[in-house]
Amino acid sequence: MNIKIGHEIVFDLPRPTPMLLMLYIHPTRAADTRHPDRLLIEPGVPVQEFTDIFGNRCGRIVAPAGRLRLYNENVIYDSGNYDIVNLNAQQLPAGDLPPEAMQFLLASRYCEVDRFADIAFQLFGQTPYGWARVQAICDWVHNNVKFGYQFARPTKTAWDVFTERAGVCRDFMHLAITFCRCMNIPARYATGYLGDIGIAPIPSPMDFSAWFEVYLDNQWYTFDARFNTPRIGRVLMARGRDAVDCALTTSFGHANLVSFKVLAEEEKNNEFAAQRGPVKVYTGWPATSSPNWGRMELV
Repeated sequence: MNIKIGHEIVFDLPRPTPMLLMLYIHPTRAADTRHPDRLLIEPGVPVQEFTDIFGNRCGRIVAPAGRLRLYNENVIYDSGNYDIVNLNAQQLPAGDLPPEAMQFLLASRYCEVDRFADIAFQLFGQTPYGWARVQAICDWVHNNVKFGYQFARPTKTAWDVFTERAGVCRDFMHLAITFCRCMNIPARYATGYLGDIGIAPIPSPMDFSAWFEVYLDNQWYTFDARFNTPRIGRVLMARGRDAVDCALTTSFGHANLVSFKVLAEEEKNNEFAAQRGPVKVYTGWPATSSPNWGRMELV
């Protein structure tokens, strides 16, 4: 199947502002795109591209003052298969994990593993090892956390999600990731496109989505604590320890987010511009701003 993907993000910048952009398809999916993946910017500015320590494709710009538009459109081939389910997948003892997986057992900005050790053992210590344990974690998070954009907060950590029992999709993943790490299961954050393919349409504006991956039986498997069911058509953009490593945009200076639009759907004959319609003010993933650093991340 072919999936039409695209985004449009508009900022208003009071002064020239350096920015980091993580708005590309992940290099592991580059061969599946109909056209070479590129980021379009208005007004045009040079983009310095690089690959970060997690293998994500990133761009660096100095945006001029005024209105800045970041956009892209493409078509990507997808197998149309649901996320892989392997009920027999087992976790490896920590001492047998490959070095590259070890970092995904550690605490990170949004995943306070040290605060959850006793809680995780009480909740999941009696569950079977491996896939069943990860599924039990997803079940608990899915059943005990309420989803809503009104619950988004840029500083919200896994501990906040646990105590408040509410959040957006990234918050579901941070809590599930933290529980997995407490149980010595490497878990990493992932973000990208996820359209309403194979499910009833969700009555809210499309946005980017988050999920997470765990290391079992010497490979990474996809889990999703928000939807808690295998899905079709995930298009990976970035991976990391948590949402900090996968911020869509990071501006080193004040940036006003004017609008945000995302498209991810099975390909049709009509054009992206016709599908996009009026640009809507973004109300999904939180934009974080620090008055001390003058920094903003759209994660």
